[in-house]
Amino acid sequence: MTNLLIAEDDDHLAALMIRALSRAGHRVDRVDNGAAAIAGSTQGYDLIVLDVGLPSATGLEVLSHIRRHSPALPVLLVTADNDPDHIVEGLKAGADDYITKPFGFNELVARIETRLRSIRSTETVVACGSLTLDLVNRTVSGPHGLVDLPSREFALLEYFMRRPDQVLSREQLLHEVWGYDSETSSNVVDVYVRYLRQKTGAECIRSVRGVGYLMPG
Repeated sequence: MTNLLIAEDDDHLAALMIRALSRAGHRVDRVDNGAAAIAGSTQGYDLIVLDVGLPSATGLEVLSHIRRHSPALPVLLVTADNDPDHIVEGLKAGADDYITKPFGFNELVARIETRLRSIRSTETVVACGSLTLDLVNRTVSGPHGLVDLPSREFALLEYFMRRPDQVLSREQLLHEVWGYDSETSSNVVDVYVRYLRQKTGAECIRSVRGVGYLMPG
């Protein structure tokens, strides 16, 4: 499951977008202004759907900030203006794709999933802090050298590394990495975090008391 952020100030449209994307299997958060979108851009989302006409900071201003600080973060620009010159302006500012209002929600889902597939088909490494994850050879390198990881440990570490500085609950990790429901014991998460700490360094994953875990970026 991918984590998406929608920056859209129209409550009704945002609700419809969230419903369509959630049904397609994505986890979706929403903000309704540019300042919140800038803050959200550092929270480890896989893609941001960014409306151009946001209050407090326009979509293009948010996009400019993202490209300075998170250049690899995919951004799908949403605009009510289908003027080709304005669309080109958005693409030159760093948008990966755009969609014009009104749009079909099937098209929205398809554009997002195409963009995510394209990125992941060419991605070979994920880096976070002192760790580098090799997606081809399924190894991790860091302070403890090069380490081979079993598939479940690799999947858990990748999930953490794609979400730096996010507090992740045991229940979320069970659901996303193992595919278990919330009734399953969360002790399995603690066991696998311990394995990762032994292999990559105790500082790589921090405990957040009463909540879960966090990997510093």
